[in-house]
Amino acid sequence: MFPARSLIRVVPALSRGIATSLPKHGGGAWAYRASPAKASKFTLFKAEMVGAVMWWWILYHLMTEPEHITGEFPYPDPSKWSNEELGIPADDED
Repeated sequence: MFPARSLIRVVPALSRGIATSLPKHGGGAWAYRASPAKASKFTLFKAEMVGAVMWWWILYHLMTEPEHITGEFPYPDPSKWSNEELGIPADDED
């Protein structure tokens, strides 16, 4: 096993720690204590369209194929099952 000090020397990123300032070499907008930049109207429109298509897909398939929720076959009536089908032994058996 490596001691912790040699591991820190091998991996310099561990010795730097966590910084909450801007990255040195770019990396996009940093929003630690400030509001992030607002999305463009086109991006919001695309998000709304994706959401609308998703809900259309879900509701359309719920209306046209309700078997996904209710099941494919009718639920059997348990009162019509015999004792043999249920695995209940006859009364005259010991």
